[in-house]
This record gives sequence, structure tokens and C-alpha cells, in this order.
Amino acid sequence: MVFKQVGNDRPYPDHARTAKEWAEIPPRPVRLNQLITTKSVLDLNSVLATDSTFYGDLFPHVIRWHGELYLEDGLHRALRAALQQRSVLHVRVLDLD
Repeated sequence: MVFKQVGNDRPYPDHARTAKEWAEIPPRPVRLNQLITTKSVLDLNSVLATDSTFYGDLFPHVIRWHGELYLEDGLHRALRAALQQRSVLHVRVLDLD
């Protein structure tokens, strides 16, 4: 199993963080099998694109809520890491617990 669970929504409250505020959170390693996705659909072209992070944050965004880790942004990067047989991904974690 790649992810802990595949979800299709965001069970946590809106955090209203800006890109600048996300950038202030230092990235840290997280195992893919600890993440719960908030999207169940992705665009295969985005997964395979070599410049998929060109306009965004290099690190996926994860929300800690009630002890769980929700992958808010970066599903394509996480899946690409899994396809490369990596079990750990560096992410920015916003703790809402």
C-alpha cells in the first residue's frame, strides 16, 4: 500500500495559509504510508511531467489533524516518489492539533 488511506475531502478546518506562510515551515521527511490523501483523482500528465513543480512549492503540503497526516497538496509528487520506489517524502507539515 502506498498511502495510509485514499480520501476525497479535507476533514480539517480551513487554515487560510498563504504560499509565503507555507514557505516558512521547514520541510521534514514523512513516510508515504502515513499519509491520507484528500484527492482520489489525479491527472496522469501532471504525474509524468518533468516540470510539474515549476510554478509551485517543491515540497508537498501536509496537515496534521487529530493525529493523522493529510496530504493537502502534492499528490502528484507523492505518487511520483512511490513510482520511483521511495518510501519517504520531504513535506511541509502544518500542525492543526
